[in-house]
Amino acid sequence: MEKVYTSQERVSCSGGDYEGHPRVYLDVAKKGTVTCPYCSKTYILDL
Repeated sequence: MEKVYTSQERVSCSGGDYEGHPRVYLDVAKKGTVTCPYCSKTYILDL
């Protein structure tokens, strides 16, 4: 599972590779962390 540190409160995830998955927008600000339901990439708020 990949971890991505971000300063953005909303992020988009599309899977990263050429096949990927549908682009989804995720709200990191609510809990400080959010996991993509498609690829399990975890985004962590890093202010």
